[in-house]
Amino acid sequence: MNENTHPAWLKTALELGPILGFFVAYLMLKDRVFTIGGTEYEGFVVVTAGFIPVFLLSMGILWKLTGHLSKMQIVTAVLIVVLGGLSVWFNDPKFFKMKPTLIYLIFAGVLGFGLLRGQSYLQSLMDSMLPLTDQGWMILTRRLTLFFLGLAVLNEVIWRTQSEETWVYFKTFGLTAAIFVFFMTQGKLFSEHSSEDQDDA
Repeated sequence: MNENTHPAWLKTALELGPILGFFVAYLMLKDRVFTIGGTEYEGFVVVTAGFIPVFLLSMGILWKLTGHLSKMQIVTAVLIVVLGGLSVWFNDPKFFKMKPTLIYLIFAGVLGFGLLRGQSYLQSLMDSMLPLTDQGWMILTRRLTLFFLGLAVLNEVIWRTQSEETWVYFKTFGLTAAIFVFFMTQGKLFSEHSSEDQDDA
């Protein structure tokens, strides 16, 4: 099925639905302890175990509808399975809490590696979405690399120093809001380095 043949909200729902589902399930089960196979599991671990197949199912549906998944989505899925699985296997929430840290470090590392080679890997991923000059892409890539590093550090600080519930709120809403704010503050860059202005000229 072509990406343009289904409602625009469906892609967003499939991407955000599992995350919001995790948040709601956590609020419902956070204070409960489940005994499974003679082992006690806190609500967080049980919710994590349920989140993994739900996330994979949503990504499978998204792939079926659009015919592709981005590299970021694939990396995220792999880390969710690996780190979420470790949290369930060892009955230890810390592995899953480290997931955002590793994701943002990987993104920053890939973008940083491209910058060292004088290239913007971000441009190859998002060129059709943002009309920027080559210089604009390099500036945005440098800023986004530093931003991802900052998010990785922030996630480590939050989960290691704050309560579990605080981290869940931060993961669900804080990180999403931070990314939104980052791109909203790049308006000057987008206007000064728009490739559409050059095309018009």
